[in-house]
Amino acid sequence: MIWTLVKAIISAAVIVAVAEVSGRIPRLGALLLTLPIVSILAFIMTWTKEGEMTTIAQLARETLVLVPLGLPFFIPFALANRTGLSFWPTFAIGVLLASITIGLWFRFGPSPPASPSRPAQTEREDSSR
Repeated sequence: MIWTLVKAIISAAVIVAVAEVSGRIPRLGALLLTLPIVSILAFIMTWTKEGEMTTIAQLARETLVLVPLGLPFFIPFALANRTGLSFWPTFAIGVLLASITIGLWFRFGPSPPASPSRPAQTEREDSSR
């Protein structure tokens, strides 16, 4: 329970820091957003919880595919000065675009491989009987 609280505090601190920097220096905020800070934190937290590289490797592979599929979210924001839309309509269009690309990949993309830890546990249970 304590570790979950620590993870939540770290995550919240990163989000607040990026938001504060972005408000003052947008270019630096953009740089921080492009850094894989969330991925780094997730890898560290997953490693401390799971302790196995297969989980981290699968997380990295999935992230490599999903990051480009999420990029359409930024298109309406980049065009906001031309479209004249305010924040919330722009945000909604961005979420819609990213949801479409990611949803199509989940629907038509390859299925993730089965976790190798599951069959190993089953084999151990079978051999102990």
